[in-house]
Amino acid sequence: MTMAIEKVLIANRGEIALRVIRTCRALGIKTVAVYSDEDTSSLHVKQAGEAYHIGEAAPAKSYLNQEKILEVILSSGADAVHPGYGFLSENDDFARLCERNHINFIGPFADSMNLCGDKMRCKAAMLKANVPTVPGSPDLVGDADEAERIANEIGYPVLLKSVYGGGGRGIRLASDDQELRTGYESVMGESMAAVGKSAILVEKFLEKTRHIEYQMARDTHGNAVHLFERECSIQRRNQKLIEQTPSPVVDAETRQRIGSIVCDAADAVDYTNLGTAEFLRADTGEFYFIEINARLQVEHPITEFVSGLDLVKLQIDIANGEPLPFKQKDLIMDGYAIECRINAEDTFLDFAPSTGPVPDVEIPHGPGVRCDTYLYPGSKVSPFYDSLMAKLVTWGQTFEESRTRMLTALDDFYIRGVETSIPLYKTILRSEEYREGRLSTDFLKRYGMIERLEKDMLEETREKSTAALAAAAVYSEFLKGRITGGSTTNSADRENWRSMLYR
Repeated sequence: MTMAIEKVLIANRGEIALRVIRTCRALGIKTVAVYSDEDTSSLHVKQAGEAYHIGEAAPAKSYLNQEKILEVILSSGADAVHPGYGFLSENDDFARLCERNHINFIGPFADSMNLCGDKMRCKAAMLKANVPTVPGSPDLVGDADEAERIANEIGYPVLLKSVYGGGGRGIRLASDDQELRTGYESVMGESMAAVGKSAILVEKFLEKTRHIEYQMARDTHGNAVHLFERECSIQRRNQKLIEQTPSPVVDAETRQRIGSIVCDAADAVDYTNLGTAEFLRADTGEFYFIEINARLQVEHPITEFVSGLDLVKLQIDIANGEPLPFKQKDLIMDGYAIECRINAEDTFLDFAPSTGPVPDVEIPHGPGVRCDTYLYPGSKVSPFYDSLMAKLVTWGQTFEESRTRMLTALDDFYIRGVETSIPLYKTILRSEEYREGRLSTDFLKRYGMIERLEKDMLEETREKSTAALAAAAVYSEFLKGRITGGSTTNSADRENWRSMLYR
């Protein structure tokens, strides 16, 4: 029988560290934070029960330093570690290090994680379990010549994918032999730079696809369920921007059918804890398995909204050896949820990171609105870490209620000091294509969303200029004494007019 977890070290930073701390507090579990030089003043350091410095700002010298984190786990007396997402969350070496030291890793076992992380072995396991996969190379390709031969067999366009890639990295699209050879060298180099090794497979590129994933949970007793789907098709450079659940193209029958396949996939790799099975849905309606993400996902809050579950609590319960407290038939979707990843990026500079101090920030609130963020007035966005600053999530009884709540929340979200993805999301959510559910992984390019954003911002600038001119005229009249206003013309009014002028 697994001993109940009493103290968790969160091997991460930012909003996900805060998210885990929040659930641990509710469960009466003590928390330990780790932080780099860059994160000395971060919120997760302040909110954890204990906090330990682990090194320099560069992740390799802090959040990826397995031995240092293990040292803190042992010295702090933590009996479990939650890896969050990113960093060491899908590192089977770290999971195995924890297992050897009798530390409860809140996630899958190392062997299962290793299998899920190897795209080729995982694909073979899925084929054996009759899980549909994307047509492609039956094994790793040995060189560019073999990759070219397979590409010509299955037909262009194809994707070159590093077995060790993730988060949209280590992937290149090739439309002919020349692009394939150039892309092959790029993927090889990218993989070697990231993990020090390379192995490549070739897959058929399915045009006008949707990216649909299923949240899955499986306990140590072999019970598996799916917690419904998430539509993650709106992306840039293979990285997700907006997610929603339910998907506009998944009906009850499809949800049950693909959900059953997901549970088979979890059994096929002996998966334990929470994970995500990711699929591409072709325009013809077929689903093709692409990978298992062996961790908690960034977009897990939308599943929490429609399921009513705390997924971090569920992770901890499974890690404690407890059986799932429900059967598949007990799980019911309630309403609609949308998540926008608020990134510190300049949309007009090809989503280049925007970093620096954030002197002021206003977080949106209201019914059906949730914001997971590390921001506070006086915080900063570091150039050393991911550009994700916040996850803005809304829920509604209908899709339209969730969408309009999101637009209001985006209007209310004020972040000073860095460029953000907020304006782009407003343009997307207002578009006819989004409202009608015409989504695809090339949504931004297919519907010219960046160009539409430019037009929207020009129009907004004109409207603000007109409002500013009107405010200037009113303020000018006030200064001339033509507006007396009685008791209402006080310093507060003058400040209001000034704010209109300089907004």
